[in-house]
Amino acid sequence: MTEDLIAAAREAMSRAYAPYSGFAVGAAVRADNGKIYSGCNVENSAYPEGLCAEAAAIAAMVNAGAQKIDEVCVMGRGDNLVTPCGGCRQKIREFAAGSTAIHVCGPEGIRRTTTLDELLPLSFGPENLK
Repeated sequence: MTEDLIAAAREAMSRAYAPYSGFAVGAAVRADNGKIYSGCNVENSAYPEGLCAEAAAIAAMVNAGAQKIDEVCVMGRGDNLVTPCGGCRQKIREFAAGSTAIHVCGPEGIRRTTTLDELLPLSFGPENLK
């Protein structure tokens, strides 16, 4: 089942707009409705006005009416793991549980699976405001 999430992230990565860094990233989230929403990074000549792939995928999910993430896939090239940046970890946290699987992938597939709690320990989320 995760293969469809990986395929969506791979396709999104192929559409990234990264003329400055040359570093394309794709992301896909599976919402609690079972649907997959994807996004790619979009750079801008006026740094730091670009958009991360994870933020784009989350925006697509919310725009479609979903508000809970069950699974995440982030994909980039290179030898190192391409994990969500700090800001995107917090954006994921807004819509996901600490136990949510985060698949860190290269074009070949999963390199490591972790949880949101591992990426963002002792996080602050919506329930902290209640």
